[in-house]
Amino acid sequence: MSRHESNAAAAWQRVAQARRVIIKIGSQLLTAGQDHLQRDWIGRRCREVCLALAAGRQAVIVTSGAIAAGTARLHLGRKPLLLREKQAAAAAGQGVLMQCYEEAFIAHDRSVAQILLTREDVAHRRRYLNARDTLETLLTLGLVPIVNENDTVVVEEICFGENDTLAALVAGLIDADLLILLSDIDGLYDHDPHQHDQAQLIPLVSHITADIERLAGGSGSQVGSGGMVTKLQAARMAARSGCMTVIANGFCEAVIPRILAGQPTGTLFLSEDDAISSRKRWIAHGLRSGGDVELDDGAAAALLGGRSLLAKGIRRVQGHFDRGAAVRCLSPQGEPLARGLVNYSADELRRIAGHHSSEFEAILGFRGDDEVIHRDNLVVLTT
Repeated sequence: MSRHESNAAAAWQRVAQARRVIIKIGSQLLTAGQDHLQRDWIGRRCREVCLALAAGRQAVIVTSGAIAAGTARLHLGRKPLLLREKQAAAAAGQGVLMQCYEEAFIAHDRSVAQILLTREDVAHRRRYLNARDTLETLLTLGLVPIVNENDTVVVEEICFGENDTLAALVAGLIDADLLILLSDIDGLYDHDPHQHDQAQLIPLVSHITADIERLAGGSGSQVGSGGMVTKLQAARMAARSGCMTVIANGFCEAVIPRILAGQPTGTLFLSEDDAISSRKRWIAHGLRSGGDVELDDGAAAALLGGRSLLAKGIRRVQGHFDRGAAVRCLSPQGEPLARGLVNYSADELRRIAGHHSSEFEAILGFRGDDEVIHRDNLVVLTT
């Protein structure tokens, strides 16, 4: 056995040992391209989840499908395009979607619980912790949480964009061992399999590099909003939480049992060894960036070395934000290096950028923190 094969076998053995699992199900799987939910398909996947629960695992389902389930009820004759149409479709379809899951699980004597989230819920620290506590309690009591974005009230500025991101956030929220992204494709390929007959499936990804990211295409589903790009982003987020990710074809029978048995299926993304804390996961992924600060080479090297951000190393400030906001730290080339909670507003930062902390009082009229972002409030996004 080669070293690569040995590493893959060991990785899949870790998958088989996963006890807390997040399963993301997209709209394309739930509808198979039709204008209604595929109840038989949902029933089979829920049965597979129940087998996992009987084996001592805990599972959370992150589901799309409310808009798809409600579209037919609006009698539009097309996919909803306007935000208010999508919200109306979600309102009409959310009950239908939950009824499908309720019936599928009750057939196996399992109860479900609905959790609807928006980006605001995870951006606010107290709500973030409340969501975590609710999920933990439901899992302890043996229920299956069914998580979806609250599409009936969400607006573009506070939406997750798609449920791959939501699934990765939930994985980090409850320290999951494994994230399963069920899709209508077998996994990550070295070329677009729709355009290249010789495209090869990539079975194992140790690190999501720039080369791996270039393999991802755009959104391919006519029903859902996600694509391989968002799945790679979700896998990266999960990896930073110490969670492995599998992208697999949800139309394949017994796909969930095969994965949980450690049988190589789809593409497996390994987790990072230095998983970050819950609070830093919230900073890295739960908060929206209020703006950017561009650094010089010295400040960039300091951040990568685990030190705080000082005003002396800031070259430019972009955006409008207050003290305490999350901002991105960019390299001199404009690449995202880190995210952190800033100790000064954007206007104040523009005035002290490039200056030493001893000059702050003369410039601002007060002496604040020496650090623009303290390392305890800073998450490095790259190596």
